[in-house]
Amino acid sequence: MSVTICQSMGFLVSTLGIGGIIASTCMDQWSTQDLYNNPVTAVFNYQGLWRTCVRESSGFTECRGYFTILGLPAMFQAVRALMIVGIVLGILGLLVCIFALKCIRIGNMEDSAKANMTLTSGIMFIVAGLCAITGVSVFANMLVTNFWMSTANMYQGMQNVQNRYTFGSALFVGWVAGGLALVGGIMMCLACRGLIPEESRYKAVSYNASGRNISYRTGPYKVGSGYEPETKTRKGAGYEEAARSEDGRRSYPSKYDYV
Repeated sequence: MSVTICQSMGFLVSTLGIGGIIASTCMDQWSTQDLYNNPVTAVFNYQGLWRTCVRESSGFTECRGYFTILGLPAMFQAVRALMIVGIVLGILGLLVCIFALKCIRIGNMEDSAKANMTLTSGIMFIVAGLCAITGVSVFANMLVTNFWMSTANMYQGMQNVQNRYTFGSALFVGWVAGGLALVGGIMMCLACRGLIPEESRYKAVSYNASGRNISYRTGPYKVGSGYEPETKTRKGAGYEEAARSEDGRRSYPSKYDYV
């Protein structure tokens, strides 16, 4: 029962995480204009991964997409790639995890197959969460660097060089979503251990005797007192010929042959 609960909770948490990663990737407020020095303004700027927007005081918002790819910074394109990889891996992990749920029976699927599928989906969720966290952190580092550069220019008297941008709401959504996907993947990996059948976890080892099997033949023995003299055997030409076997080897009779 605990394995089913762990697997189901991992699936739900991972689903929330992947949904949050998709939402943060599509959001436009990855970076917002800093209004610390100018709290009252008629224009408010904010940017996302796919377009930049301007909102006026009247409530009218106008967005314009990035019509170029080569003109964007390399780190910006890397953030895009990481978020897309996280989404793709997360969706594939959800599809695999649906068929791996223990509460769902599809045909004659064995528990070992479900365990492998659960482990695969867990690894996909972990990688997707790491991709999202890495992408958001790289973008945040870019914002911090540009913010302090803009601040240094402002202290030098160049106030109108460029606007300062700070963290947007999409960054926090991405961090939380990546963490949820990571936690869900870990829970799926823990549930995989409980799905492994017991007979495959502990296999019996059989040992065979290394030597040859030796069979002993028992024959009739004469019970005596122990003080009877041994029967003397006579040696002759006829005895030597009779003692030889068919293959030419010489065999010696035992004392019981002449009793």
